[in-house]
Amino acid sequence: MGERRSWTEKRAEIMDRPGAGAAYEAARIRFELGRAVRARREELGLSQSQLGERAGLQQPAVARFEAGGTMPTIPMLERLAEALEMRLNVEFLPLREAS
Repeated sequence: MGERRSWTEKRAEIMDRPGAGAAYEAARIRFELGRAVRARREELGLSQSQLGERAGLQQPAVARFEAGGTMPTIPMLERLAEALEMRLNVEFLPLREAS
């Protein structure tokens, strides 16, 4: 049986693998987008089904999106923004400001 390691050591090992940083960043973006959509949907008092109907999506697709399970396209974000009575704004920020 192998030596036990702390989560910090295990995470460092995983993050040292090629592509791990990019995968982590993509997951962070998906999670943050999903969290923002859910917060706005709840603010408007909409169910996932109602949001899906407004955006032309099925309820399971909305649930996956809110859970960070899918990386949306710009057209998908535009549809969600309109359904949430918002305007999509995409911008590039210097890395020192983008955290």
